Amino acid sequence: MWRRPRITTASGSTIAIGPATPVTGANEAAIITAYKALTFVPVGEVQNLGEFGDEANDVTFTSLSDARVRHLKGARDAGVLALVCGRDPLDAGQIALRAAEKTNLAYAIRIIANDAPDETGTPTEFYFHALVQSAKDSYGEADDVVTTAFNLGITTAVFEEEATAGTP
Repeated sequence: MWRRPRITTASGSTIAIGPATPVTGANEAAIITAYKALTFVPVGEVQNLGEFGDEANDVTFTSLSDARVRHLKGARDAGVLALVCGRDPLDAGQIALRAAEKTNLAYAIRIIANDAPDETGTPTEFYFHALVQSAKDSYGEADDVVTTAFNLGITTAVFEEEATAGTP
C-alpha cells in the first residue's frame, strides 16, 4: 500500500519574531501554550532558516591507569541559527529583527515547518528565545540579490509541538 512520504522540503516553512517577554510553565506543554499566546511578526523573504537544535558539549577525562580518554555529555547548546533573508527594508519582521539586534534582550521566536501530514493536519511548530546577535547585509556582485544575515543565538531549550494528522 502506498503512503505519502513523511519527509518534506523547507519550502513553505516560516519564521516569526515575538516579544522579549519571558515564557514559563510547569511543563513543556504549558510552556508551548504560553508561547502560543504571544503575538509574533512574520519575517519575510526568508531564503534559509539555518539549523538549530540541542548539542551536548564534549567533556573529556583522561584516566592515568589505562591512558584512555572518556567522553561525557556536558552542557547543552541549541546553537546559533543563521537566518538569511532577501533584504526588505519595509518588512515588519526584518525591521523587528534589526531593532532586536540593537538590544541585549532575548526575543521569542516561532518556526512553523511545512510538514502537516495531510490536508487537515497541523504542521510542526518550534518555539524558543534568542538574542539577535547580528544583522549583516551582503551586496555581492551585480546580479546578486542583496541579503541580510541575522544570527540568532538561542538562549533556551527548543520546544517542539509535533505535527498532527487531521480528521478525515
